[in-house]
Amino acid sequence: MKYIPFIASLLLLVSCKKFLDVDPIDAVSDGQTIVDKSSAETAVRGMYRSLAADGYYGLTFPAIGYLSGDNVQWTGSQSIVQQFITHNVRADNAYIGNAWSAIYVTINRANHILAKVPAVNDPLFAQDLRDQLTGEAYFVRALAYFDLARTWGGVQITLEPTESASGKNGIKRSTLAQTYAQVLSDLNAAEPLLPETTNRFRATKKTVWALKTRYYLYQQEWALAEEYATKVIDDAANYQLVQPYSAWFANNVVATPESVFELSYSATYTNGHRNQWQPPANGGTRQWAPADQLITQLNDAAVGGNRNAIIATTSAGLWYGNLYYRSPATDPAYVIRLAELYLARAEARAQQNKLTEAAADLDAVRSRAGLPGTTASDKGELLLAVEAERKLEFPFEPHRWFDLVRTGRAAAVLGVTNVDKYLLPIPAADVLIDPSLDQNTGY
Repeated sequence: MKYIPFIASLLLLVSCKKFLDVDPIDAVSDGQTIVDKSSAETAVRGMYRSLAADGYYGLTFPAIGYLSGDNVQWTGSQSIVQQFITHNVRADNAYIGNAWSAIYVTINRANHILAKVPAVNDPLFAQDLRDQLTGEAYFVRALAYFDLARTWGGVQITLEPTESASGKNGIKRSTLAQTYAQVLSDLNAAEPLLPETTNRFRATKKTVWALKTRYYLYQQEWALAEEYATKVIDDAANYQLVQPYSAWFANNVVATPESVFELSYSATYTNGHRNQWQPPANGGTRQWAPADQLITQLNDAAVGGNRNAIIATTSAGLWYGNLYYRSPATDPAYVIRLAELYLARAEARAQQNKLTEAAADLDAVRSRAGLPGTTASDKGELLLAVEAERKLEFPFEPHRWFDLVRTGRAAAVLGVTNVDKYLLPIPAADVLIDPSLDQNTGY
């Protein structure tokens, strides 16, 4: 009888087709296939595909990030999604299980590359390409452990390839500090191996700098967050805030100068977000939609500027999010944009009492949105202004919930006073089969 609720929750997912139509996420390609230059390049493409899969950036992980904030409302009937909005997520929630497994599959693919590519004996495999592929694997593994840490806390760290993601079973969870230390270790390993080129779909040295900015912001190491953000922002020949606001996603564009790192899709390998956001009139299900407060803020030109381009309404007056709109669903998954680096640097500078410089960074983002300069004048006001700007700049990207948790503002803004809820539960199925895996407190 005790398994009935778990079985029932799985049955509820039957109508949520996109979450069920995924490849078996525990399957990992045989490490023996990395034997030459060609197979090494194929393995790296497979790693990026795992990163872009439905369980990871293709849908589930970003959805967890924005459903848990205050920008999105659930319009469907499945309580499994409502759990994120009410901050009462159960350990048997299938979204949690999908994201957890998909991230570890990505890590395992990176581990195969790191273990095998350096040893490949192929005279056609130049050292600079070998270094690049290895550096990309370090970067992707760093991003994956970063996402695990900010969602679940300290996790199992596995650095060796296995034939399935369940090969991590038996490894005790590391602490949060140890997990973040692994992130930094991988970023430091990636940086010297990667070229200082501009590639918006694959990791480069600049992509490492961008993720280091985010990492140091989470660690409250303000000077380093400022330093690494500046490295990317100062490369004005390759990175700019495109105008107007919608120019980074509208009219089927990809890889704009705003993009630091995005993931691509095709007609045969689609992005899962579109179906959840678009209304039935556009061939979607509109399972979730912009919250009423967000609609009001975006439509107020004095608050949202021209950012209301990210929402739209049907002829019947039904509001929906319009970041993912292409048909077929080839919309990119946006992992890092230049606007994030400007606002990260604004926050880091405000924390260091560099108020004039912080305001300038904030105003760069506001100006692009068609807004006047900020009126914030002291440190506290500037930090709240940055928070407000991030809310409207990234409404449908996975930032809002994590921002409020890392800044200690989740209680004041969302009313989530139980600190145990700031981390999600470890998937029940994984805890059940792995006695070494401890559940998070409160679940």
